[in-house]
Amino acid sequence: MYEQNDRSDFGYGYPDREQANAVPPASGEYVVKETKKKGGLTGFFGLVFSGLLFGICAGLAIVVIMRLFPAEEDYSYPVTESKSVEIEKTDKIVPESEAKEADTSKDAQKANAADAAENVAAGGTQEGDISEGGEESQDQETPLTVVTDVTKVVDNVMPAVVSIFGTYEVTESYWGFEMQREEDGSGSGIIVGENDEELLIVTNNHVVADSTALTVQFIDNEKYDAVVKGTDADSDLAVIAIRKTELKDATRGRIKIATLGDSDKLKVGEPAIAIGNALGYGQSVTSGVISAVNRAYSQDENGKESMLIQTDAAINPGNSGGALLNIYGEVIGINSNKIGGMVIEGMGYAIPISTAKPILEDLMSKKTRVPVKEGQKGYLGISGINVTEDVKTTYGLPIGVYIAQVFDGTPARRAGLVKGDIITSFDGENVKTMEELSKLLDATPAGTEVELTVMKSVLGGYEETTVTVELDAQY
Repeated sequence: MYEQNDRSDFGYGYPDREQANAVPPASGEYVVKETKKKGGLTGFFGLVFSGLLFGICAGLAIVVIMRLFPAEEDYSYPVTESKSVEIEKTDKIVPESEAKEADTSKDAQKANAADAAENVAAGGTQEGDISEGGEESQDQETPLTVVTDVTKVVDNVMPAVVSIFGTYEVTESYWGFEMQREEDGSGSGIIVGENDEELLIVTNNHVVADSTALTVQFIDNEKYDAVVKGTDADSDLAVIAIRKTELKDATRGRIKIATLGDSDKLKVGEPAIAIGNALGYGQSVTSGVISAVNRAYSQDENGKESMLIQTDAAINPGNSGGALLNIYGEVIGINSNKIGGMVIEGMGYAIPISTAKPILEDLMSKKTRVPVKEGQKGYLGISGINVTEDVKTTYGLPIGVYIAQVFDGTPARRAGLVKGDIITSFDGENVKTMEELSKLLDATPAGTEVELTVMKSVLGGYEETTVTVELDAQY
């Protein structure tokens, strides 16, 4: 092979070395020798002309061949939308670094097998390699490589993450007068399952609390109305539902159900990816690492602590309820911007998915309650006071709704409820506050028979009993 700048061996018109060094003839001797100059303009243009002629002939030959043997045309038709489109689950992504390591490991195994065969053929024994310390070497767990290119994970999981937009009722106090107004807000959610009738989405409880209307936007930008299926304020988790009959086939073909991972196996320093509806602008992606696991955090005024995942992946307002992912595209946490808020930088928190799973399973199994029109909502006929943790500690009362008054001629009076009873469950739903009880009543039509779990005072203690009540219409 010749160097590009070495032009001496390619005949660019330089004189012949032998001719240049030849001895001139002696005086009186005449030597007639016909010489032909090498190279020159004539040779150069001849070479160029020959190249052009060859190129033209080759091109004509290719055209003739293509005419005689045309390529097969693609007669495939565009895929049409099916009338019944199944919702897929997200795949588990194998990072390129691990795939390369796996290939390298296979190559190494083949090489070791070949070496072992040669050793046996030479009269040796086929035993495991011994390390310098005298012990047999063992495979060790390969640490994850921090991968900055997360496009595969995002492409795979983005169809399982949704944007949530809501209208919320806000109560404000001015000079002793309470006034209510509505305001808009946003959050995120993750598609985690379905049943025969509904598509189920997990989010934070504070995203749906006090909401009067909820809308979910999917990856195809289509929006659908959603209702709250179940909430758990203590864990800040909620599940909302959309009727599958309302989903367009095009939407069903685009969305996916997220694959849940195992947050108990997380290691500090491994990659973390957050997807959510940041600031209500639509889905966006941030990445970082797992900064800490089992981070104790107090979420309420009662000092109750939760063990959370800490990450430096940016989690902003609107990200609440979105997905925190590992490099395999599995959901390892449910992001919460409420924790830490806007006063801290580089410290985001997420609810570990292993902690959330049993709670989500319970919420997903609850009865979906759709708000009833005004004039048709159920009415119980009591006024109540919330029994908080402080009240429970001070007075020894069970947590629930303490009945402060029972109105005459109401379903509560007919069912035998009295002042001092504490309602802990309504139609199978645990009740801790008067607000929760009111929401359940708003979603239960008048004339419905429901069961209440009530704690009644008996000999200085409380005894649980079940009471059946037929609700009247609100007036």
